[in-house]
Amino acid sequence: MRRILVLVILAASASAAEWTSLFNGKDLTGWTVKCKPQDKGKEFWKVADGAIVCDSMGRKDHDYVWLMTEKEFGDFELAVKFRVFKDSRGNSGIQVRSRYDDAAGWLDGPQVDIHPPAPWRIGLIYDETRGERRWINPSLKSSAIDASHAPKQWKFKEDDWNDLTIICRGLHIKTILNGVVMSDYNGAGVLDNEAHKARNVGLRGHIALQLHNRDELRIRFKEISVKQ
Repeated sequence: MRRILVLVILAASASAAEWTSLFNGKDLTGWTVKCKPQDKGKEFWKVADGAIVCDSMGRKDHDYVWLMTEKEFGDFELAVKFRVFKDSRGNSGIQVRSRYDDAAGWLDGPQVDIHPPAPWRIGLIYDETRGERRWINPSLKSSAIDASHAPKQWKFKEDDWNDLTIICRGLHIKTILNGVVMSDYNGAGVLDNEAHKARNVGLRGHIALQLHNRDELRIRFKEISVKQ
């Protein structure tokens, strides 16, 4: 019995060791802000109370501003907690396997949506890659979408912490919001098409948190961990 208990403890320790924290709870070490020159220094992204906070309330005069990991990732599982303030009216998201083009001021790659005004969208996948720029899960022709495309059951906690898991393996992306699968996407023919190959995204790249163009957003992220 003792041997079995030891083996269980060792197995649990090995599993925990596979996870790496992407946020130290103190500062933005390991992350970098990516934006157009006019938005540099505006400090939309900061750390407060052990969480990464994006706050653009009352400051709509901005373009897209991303907080991007310095490291790249291919196949991985990402776990994160996020909390949206009640007065937030903006849009966010988590981009995966993405790359920033400094010359164009754009981050190409697929994005897992976080949209508090329409929480049924959280966990669906919009592709920000130039040449695509549309919903890919569900597969739609543009950015237009309505609640009929959401899973029948979804759970969102207003002004409370939500758990979001993103699993990327090969051409497959799966997202889970508070225990409910929101996307189970096979990206064959899309994530490996010419638009993605041209930008070198879709299969490997950076993880990034988004502040949408001209949106007033207040959102917090914490306990951001990745397992490769």
